[in-house]
Amino acid sequence: MNVLEVKEIKKSFGSKKVLDGVSFSVPENCVFGFIGRNGAGKTTTMRAVLGLLETDGGEIEVCGERVSYGKTPKSGYIGYLPDVPEFYGYMNAREYLTLCGEITGMSRNDLKNRCGELLELVGLDKEKHRIKGYSRGMKQRLGIAQALINRPKLLICDEPTSALDPVGRKDILDIISAAKEQTSVVFSTHILSDVERICGRVAFLEGGRTVFSGSIEEIHERQTDTGLELTLKRTEDAERVLEAFSDMENSGGRLIFKKASDKKAAELMAFLAAQQIPVMRLERHEADLEDMFMEVVGK
Repeated sequence: MNVLEVKEIKKSFGSKKVLDGVSFSVPENCVFGFIGRNGAGKTTTMRAVLGLLETDGGEIEVCGERVSYGKTPKSGYIGYLPDVPEFYGYMNAREYLTLCGEITGMSRNDLKNRCGELLELVGLDKEKHRIKGYSRGMKQRLGIAQALINRPKLLICDEPTSALDPVGRKDILDIISAAKEQTSVVFSTHILSDVERICGRVAFLEGGRTVFSGSIEEIHERQTDTGLELTLKRTEDAERVLEAFSDMENSGGRLIFKKASDKKAAELMAFLAAQQIPVMRLERHEADLEDMFMEVVGK
């Protein structure tokens, strides 16, 4: 069963059409990458899923329950981490999680155990300071803990790594990856390397529409042609190679095919052998998520 179903949702603000038929589905225990450029409509979609924004058309279901504006699904279904979470700075992490749990109606015993579990998960179990002294990364970690407090079926993270340094990003990605054992995660971002690291499925948003939705494996299957990079022992041989292969580019002494089929690679190797051109390196580059994204958005 899919935890989240988004079907052809539309939304305009005045004359500006922000969403124009966004569709995707998120299965259980999956980290789902929701990818798009800044301003592509990712946050608008997330707000609609949360029931915080009225759409102009389409349907959204969470755990089989219809979502509508002002009426969110049962409280146990969705946890949410906004891009810039806010807290009561005078509290410490345990006090804040306890407050969040009490609001959702958790029992005292369950809440005590749950706070301990989550603080350990996000690496704040030994932190006693007030939240006002936390770094951005620490606040993001606490934000994930509060979003998971009542064991939601779906966790929505809206660009949680966008303003973090490399160490902070790694910490958050590790936590999100671990969280999929408890819930499904929608991970909204424009940082493609983060998606490749932790996501099993993705959707690309461009021009207010879903231009691709599927697994990471399906992306690699679509990219049948990969890059090819050639470094020659003698730089003077480059001209002969470029004359024979006009679709090759010279980039600082490296000869590059941006896309090369198996047939093209074989033709290049045959030419090098026939011309007795010595090679320092011939390397094939597998297409990555960035290549796929640039292809589907027409760049």
